[in-house]
Amino acid sequence: MIKHVGRHNNEKVVVLYRTVPGEDHMALVAYSSKLPMMIHDEVMKCLESPVGQQAKEFSDALFRTTMADGRNALSALHDEGMIKKVPTNQVIITPQQGSQVRLDELNDIMKKMEAGEEAIKELADLDSQRGVRDPKKAEPREVGEPANTRSAPAQVQAPQDGALTDVDIAKGYRDQATRMQVEAKAMLAEAERLTKEASKLDPLTNAKKKTTTKKTTSRKVKS
Repeated sequence: MIKHVGRHNNEKVVVLYRTVPGEDHMALVAYSSKLPMMIHDEVMKCLESPVGQQAKEFSDALFRTTMADGRNALSALHDEGMIKKVPTNQVIITPQQGSQVRLDELNDIMKKMEAGEEAIKELADLDSQRGVRDPKKAEPREVGEPANTRSAPAQVQAPQDGALTDVDIAKGYRDQATRMQVEAKAMLAEAERLTKEASKLDPLTNAKKKTTTKKTTSRKVKS
């Protein structure tokens, strides 16, 4: 299987750029049969090399190739007028005998693959840096802490012009302070409730209460 090769108007071509910047429907190719012999041999040698086959765009490999006469291979193609712009839907990619696909269709497939790989990479980065949290699972909290009482650090959104003033920052701090006060009151109320529940459940505390009650009742009888 050889990458970067195909046909245009029944002529063999080497695909230098699968798309032209700003013109996704166009590609840059070189007709291999029309190349001067020395340039042809250098281009084919680069094409069949590991560097040429691993390159996303064959032009990248040619740009790093110096020909026997000292010229840059890609520059030589340009100087000789060998680079042609053609519609991608007219280029048939032929990686191997009996296998072919239109270049515009191949470009669409490559975009989808690249988008999928990028999405997978971003998810992996997020997973490694912060971990992935199941939105269905409750966020962990300290024992006795009421649910949904913790706030994120104060974040002040910059206006459209991108400039934050001291007033904007101060407002953000005040808003955060207000939220913290509300949370503190809720936590104190929860702490009081838990203390009462603990008293009811603690056998030692209940025993002390019963003893105190008996002594008070006994004193009242004597009087």
